[in-house]
Amino acid sequence: MGNLLHPLPVHCLVAPEHLSALWCGLLYLIPPLENEPKEMLTLSQYHHRVHSQGQQLQQLQAELNKLHKEVSSVRAAHSERVAKLVFQRLNEDFVRKPDYALSSVGASIDLEKTSSDYEDRNTAYFWNRLSFWNYARPPSVILESPDVFPGNCWAFEGDQGQVVIRLPGHVQLSDITLQHPPPTVAHTGGASSAPRDFAVYVSGAEGLQADDETEVFLGKFIFDVQKSEIQTFHLQNDPPSAFPKVKIQILSNWGHPRFTCLYRVRAHGVRTSEWADDNATGVTGGPH
Repeated sequence: MGNLLHPLPVHCLVAPEHLSALWCGLLYLIPPLENEPKEMLTLSQYHHRVHSQGQQLQQLQAELNKLHKEVSSVRAAHSERVAKLVFQRLNEDFVRKPDYALSSVGASIDLEKTSSDYEDRNTAYFWNRLSFWNYARPPSVILESPDVFPGNCWAFEGDQGQVVIRLPGHVQLSDITLQHPPPTVAHTGGASSAPRDFAVYVSGAEGLQADDETEVFLGKFIFDVQKSEIQTFHLQNDPPSAFPKVKIQILSNWGHPRFTCLYRVRAHGVRTSEWADDNATGVTGGPH
């Protein structure tokens, strides 16, 4: 044990107390730290060093906790940005075509030629089940901006009906877009009230008398609820002719026995009367 023993400190040799002798004996048996000076620490110095190291550990733990909070905050902010981006992409409208069936640009519903609203003794109960609305929505809701959420629709009785839209002028229609929430978000467990087979007609062509309601057939289509909630259908308007009215005739739905719901209808094309007005006034540009 020659290399483990070391000379007793001077204060141990002169200390008369038994406890001091015992402490000095312990210090005598314990070798000094390799990186410390050869002089042994007193009890008070040892306690002071332990206390100092404890404070350093507490500071280090506080720094680690702070770093953990900062990392968690960054992760949370990143997750929030990612979530917002996902919802933005999900809600983004990819149609990107002028819509002339918007009430904000002058479109309206021809109520005389449009099917009646769905009504029965359970109407209020139906609308409360379908959404937060406690009343049925009018057909003009299909001409409003994209607030397409479950229940914000126009319902007519049965699986066959029609809506006639007055356009804000004579429009050479090229496409029709229908929109319906997907089955996964429907409160009634599916999209059985969505339209399925439908046909498109136009009337009031330029050059005809004002009371001439001769209809022109522009195509028959299927709205597939298993596909995108927004579906655009190309019309058979060839050669292109401009009309002030368009009729959407629903021929069937996806199985609901009592009613069919229309959420959003859009009419795309070129407004010829607008061109004529611009040419007459010499206007070559402006808001569209």
